[in-house]
Amino acid sequence: MPQTVFPAAGTMFTPSGFSPHLASTCSEADPEEEEGPQEARGPGACVADGPPITSASLDTLIQHLCPMCLTHCPPPQKAYVFTFLLSARLFISPPELLARLCDTCIKQQQLDQSPMDTAKVRKFGPKILQLLTEWTETFPTDFRDEKMVGLFKDIIHRIAPCDEAYWKTLNQVLQTLNQKLAAIAQGEESIVKVNASSVSSISDKLVGFKTKPPPIQKDILSICNDPYTLAQQLTHVELEHLSYIGPEEFVQAFVQKDPLDSTQPCFSEQKKKTTNLEAYVRWFNRLCYLVATEICMPAKKKQRAQVIEFFIDVARECFNIGNFNSLMAIISGMNMSPVSRLKKTWGKAKTAKFFILEHQMDPTGNFYNYRTALRGAVHRSQTANSIREKIVIPFFSLLIKDIYFLNEGCANRLPNGHVHFAKFVELARQVGEFMTWKQIECPFETDRSILHYLHTAPIFSEDGLYLASYESESPENQVEKDRWKALRSNILVKTKELKEHHGS
Repeated sequence: MPQTVFPAAGTMFTPSGFSPHLASTCSEADPEEEEGPQEARGPGACVADGPPITSASLDTLIQHLCPMCLTHCPPPQKAYVFTFLLSARLFISPPELLARLCDTCIKQQQLDQSPMDTAKVRKFGPKILQLLTEWTETFPTDFRDEKMVGLFKDIIHRIAPCDEAYWKTLNQVLQTLNQKLAAIAQGEESIVKVNASSVSSISDKLVGFKTKPPPIQKDILSICNDPYTLAQQLTHVELEHLSYIGPEEFVQAFVQKDPLDSTQPCFSEQKKKTTNLEAYVRWFNRLCYLVATEICMPAKKKQRAQVIEFFIDVARECFNIGNFNSLMAIISGMNMSPVSRLKKTWGKAKTAKFFILEHQMDPTGNFYNYRTALRGAVHRSQTANSIREKIVIPFFSLLIKDIYFLNEGCANRLPNGHVHFAKFVELARQVGEFMTWKQIECPFETDRSILHYLHTAPIFSEDGLYLASYESESPENQVEKDRWKALRSNILVKTKELKEHHGS
């Protein structure tokens, strides 16, 4: 069935790729070992010489983010930056975090004094620029907040007198940031337009019903009769949606007042910042209903069977490409009750390949078969010689579930108030892996007519699907007969109201 939004939400993402230096864990640390300001060590992100951190106070973690601390860190420092910037928003808003970071840097480096120690600042300057650059590259939407940009400029203005190159770097970073934000805004605007068009087509379609859904002028086979081509275009849509989803969206729905810390504010306004993630879920649901609509729409059994066989081949090509999200949407659409009840139609179709694909996406054993196939696709991606082989598009609803249950299964803070950092290392591992997958550019040629059809073709609502299904193959029991009668009556009423509205 179509997926729904869940409460959101052996490698590690950094702006330059994965770091192999992190181990994943979500075990509770012993609070007795964490009394005092020192951090507990164990599996986690390493930020200094010695074992990685598993837990620490929020102040300690912020201190470790400061450039002069990162200066002495081994290569995993980028992993720490990503992990902390991703998870810190559960405890502190990005503007407040940047303000505290800037304040700490100003005090540490005595940037508020005159004259400044030029040699000292030149040693510090590249580090703070590197940190801020990584922040803008990985979490650009944080800088939609004018306060964030103001803090960024302020810290650069303090160190710029020591080296003119800092001004040049600042301008380059801001220019790149503005380009990213503009692209994100344009993408979000286009998604809103597509969603509005889809809703309109559903409503208009339902109102137009009489005793049988009228034929739609075009169907999928008239637009594209090659399964591989359609699978390619579906991959275009998937990767476009993924490109707009920032890592912060996976934790925004977790942002809430920490019950163990009454001094922390509640960032309720951030809970709504999951627009792109929710749009992607709506796309999955639309694809489910589009598949079901295309199957239920033809009047003849032979034509419906032909559409079923076509979508089975499309699903197989999606599997071969590594597009598991479209694969699951197609299977879900074909398993919707209005479609699955068409026994005569299914009996006419060749379905052996469909049952093989169903087995791959079987939810048994926490989707064991799918997870095995996903690992295979990831391995292929890591050893690929072509962009085509690098594609990995996960079943998105399951990814959200995994992150949700990780959050629910482990506390954000330990009893002594320390941040459970080991949990966020695992969170960053999962989100970071997704970030690597979404950066792949689609290698397939774009077909505008197919993409337009996928986004705008009219689709039936659930009631519309049932009505079309009953009109195709008569109800088999009293429950179905009663529902069919109620649906036809409801459609006749809507049609009458529409005529009266136009008449007036």
